[in-house]
Amino acid sequence: MSNALATLNGKTVLVTGAASGIGLECAKAYARQGARIVLTDINAAALEIARAEISALGVPCLALLCNVGDSASISACAAAVSQEWGALDVLVNNAGIFYLGGFMETDAAIWQRMFQINVLGVVEMTRAFLPAMRAASGARRIVNIASLGGFLPAPNISAYAMSKHAVVGLSEALAMELTGSNVGVTVVCPGVINTPLLGGRNAGANITERQLQMQADYYRTHGCHPSEVASAVVKATQQGIAYCYTGPKAKLGIYAVRFSRRLARWFSIRGARDNGYLDPGA
Repeated sequence: MSNALATLNGKTVLVTGAASGIGLECAKAYARQGARIVLTDINAAALEIARAEISALGVPCLALLCNVGDSASISACAAAVSQEWGALDVLVNNAGIFYLGGFMETDAAIWQRMFQINVLGVVEMTRAFLPAMRAASGARRIVNIASLGGFLPAPNISAYAMSKHAVVGLSEALAMELTGSNVGVTVVCPGVINTPLLGGRNAGANITERQLQMQADYYRTHGCHPSEVASAVVKATQQGIAYCYTGPKAKLGIYAVRFSRRLARWFSIRGARDNGYLDPGA
């Protein structure tokens, strides 16, 4: 059964982490195709601004506070969406957090929160909405935003890479289970994206201020705008694409992994010295 949604006009699309960055741009891109949008986020003020932006595009928009790290919040969100618009046509699991720090400088609380948000958030959102999607007629799709780090990790992002590896594995297994159903799965692996996810000093004790500045400068000058990811996500939804590699270095990274793991590690370490993940002077 084809799971492509060639026409998105009038479809219902929910995006998590939709108040900024990739999530907001995905919501805009789907809205421009005529989809009605459900925005979810934990930032109430930013969510209201996003709702106004989507509404200005002339499509229905529902904005809901939802913490993907909290089961009760997810359940309330699912109930509200079901009551308002019924089953989703597209679920975009985008909400996530990032942490830059060495393995030993990443304490247990950070590992647990990374897994709770980046992995279990995807699991619980999917469990909340998938039954209604399967029961409804017509092609539907789950889109999970992973990362190039889900295939090609880098030094000092062990917790983040772990979480995105898990999202890739989850997406692959779920896609197999849903074979023959009306619901397909796309896993998105962005490369270097200039996104608010990297802002602030969310870093371990081994990361210097110099490295953080290098990171900010690198992503500003070498990263693409999140709208590039959004365009690729919409295309993947319309064409039923299983794996979506988008943004600078994404395709180069996956080709390196396929060709030679040794080459891929060299590629990643070299990149880490350029973008601040590793201190080039150390």
